[in-house]
Amino acid sequence: MKLALFDCDGTLVDSAALIHEVMARTFVHFGYDRPDVSLTKSIIGLTLDIAIARMQGKPHVDDEAIAMTAHYKAIYTDVRGEPGMDVVLFDGIKPLIQTLAGRDEILIGAVTGKSRRGLVHVLEKHGFAPHFVVSRTADDCPSKPHPAMVAECCSETGMNAADTIVIGDAIYDMQMAKAAGATAVGVSWGYASVDDLVAAGADSIAYHPGDILKHFS
Repeated sequence: MKLALFDCDGTLVDSAALIHEVMARTFVHFGYDRPDVSLTKSIIGLTLDIAIARMQGKPHVDDEAIAMTAHYKAIYTDVRGEPGMDVVLFDGIKPLIQTLAGRDEILIGAVTGKSRRGLVHVLEKHGFAPHFVVSRTADDCPSKPHPAMVAECCSETGMNAADTIVIGDAIYDMQMAKAAGATAVGVSWGYASVDDLVAAGADSIAYHPGDILKHFS
């Protein structure tokens, strides 16, 4: 048996444009300049309040970061409904999930800095909900790279970390996987560079979703 734990934003779906637009509007609402998209991409994967604090160069989450987090959440759904803000699957992800779901010896789960509501929306929109048997979100666990998301998914499914593969596009995913004792597979189509993923501990890099299947042969 193997447990495949997928990050969501930047791994399953391309949501950078949406996340950046919501983040930029939040910063402007609080009197700041719109952040550069590269700064937004650098924090995708972290829990939202920590991400905002880090974008501001703050060492800890403060009252303003908490207020900005609440505003981000309040406007997110409306922005998501605007033209050009669609969150789409990366090419090759749908057949990958369908292939993995068709194998009895593989369990599929999600470990994400998104909210529970956000993850459910993505999984249901793309027809993945029946295939994901376990998940942990920002509502459930400490932010990545803390290993709790992986550890709790392993515990719930009865799997060992040594038989678990974490697939993600962020350095935080790689660091979380290694801290939990799982295999870390970085993906090249997301928001961090391959060099950064390797430096963060990636055991291998997938350049196409189909490359991930070799870890389950």
